[in-house]
Amino acid sequence: MSHSPPSGLAAVSAALLAMSRHLEMRDVLKTIVVSARELLDAEYAALGVPDDHGGFAQFVVDGVSDEQWKAIGPLPRQHGILAAMLHEAKPERLADVRKDPRFEGWPAAHPDMSDFLGLPIRDGDEIIGALFLANKRCPKPQGSCGFTAQDEDLLSILAQHAAIALTNARLYERSRELTIAEERSRLAHELHDAVSQKLFSLRLTAQAAAALVDRDPARAKGELQQVAALAAEAVDELRAAVVELRPAALDEDGLVATLRTQIQVLDRAHTARVTFESLGVRALPAAQEEALLRVSQEALHNALRHSGAGRVDVTLARHGSGAVLRITDDGSGFEPGATRQAGRHLGLVSMRDRASGVGGRLSVESAPGRGTTIEMEVPGG
Repeated sequence: MSHSPPSGLAAVSAALLAMSRHLEMRDVLKTIVVSARELLDAEYAALGVPDDHGGFAQFVVDGVSDEQWKAIGPLPRQHGILAAMLHEAKPERLADVRKDPRFEGWPAAHPDMSDFLGLPIRDGDEIIGALFLANKRCPKPQGSCGFTAQDEDLLSILAQHAAIALTNARLYERSRELTIAEERSRLAHELHDAVSQKLFSLRLTAQAAAALVDRDPARAKGELQQVAALAAEAVDELRAAVVELRPAALDEDGLVATLRTQIQVLDRAHTARVTFESLGVRALPAAQEEALLRVSQEALHNALRHSGAGRVDVTLARHGSGAVLRITDDGSGFEPGATRQAGRHLGLVSMRDRASGVGGRLSVESAPGRGTTIEMEVPGG
């Protein structure tokens, strides 16, 4: 006969699973703090990630309202008990933190805390954070009961898994920074090549017009019209590059609004008609939304810069708990399997990597003279 796990074990299991679901650093920190507070039934919980200047790069709390947090003021420094956990790398379990000789007080708006349990979060020999709880709740109204050795053991398990989750989040953010750096480098080359060519042609045409002003005014007028056309093309190139360089506001606006805004700007910047339609899409995990955005940007870049398309249509539709993105153009098209070099040139390899990186798939339909359709499907959270 099977038995369900004890509630304590089930709670630990749920907390560890929750931590493993997130990649964004802020989401990971918040999940760890909420899980710790609920698991040990404390009134307050916090997690600080130290910086190299005696403060905290990130500091997340649970049990304190937004209004209270604003009233408390700037992030704490590494001092008192927090500094002890970070520098001595050992747990701190105190009956009353206010009576500890290392206690240095707190701001006037800070909630009152007594019993305290804190642990450093370690990645090998490196201290990557400090996790602490205050004011253990009691089953009866008898004041604070204080944290036990069992609580410390439980928090230690949580801290070990928190170290893995934090390390994964740091690696993810570094990977994303590298990807962004690579994209910016590519865009810089594109910008340099496209705009430099236009400006060089502009300069030569202006010089030709100047030379013709006196002896052939009619031809000079034609050259000046060409100058105006080249200048307009250079402006279009610059606008398009700025759209791609501008950071996407995914965190604030979500995928649908971010795509709509970017596509509206591209529609204005290019002679091609660029449209966007959203069909019942729900919010997706951050990693999926970012992958969809980057693939759409790459596909739009190809369609608008290389295919000679007169129209590009982008559709984002709900698909089960996930979504499917479709970018269709009426451009020159290509043979997807013709050469590996063409695939690299059009960014198909990186697009496929982005799709598979979030558990999705990417398909490409194209033929010379028949346009291109790129479709990316991702699962939900």
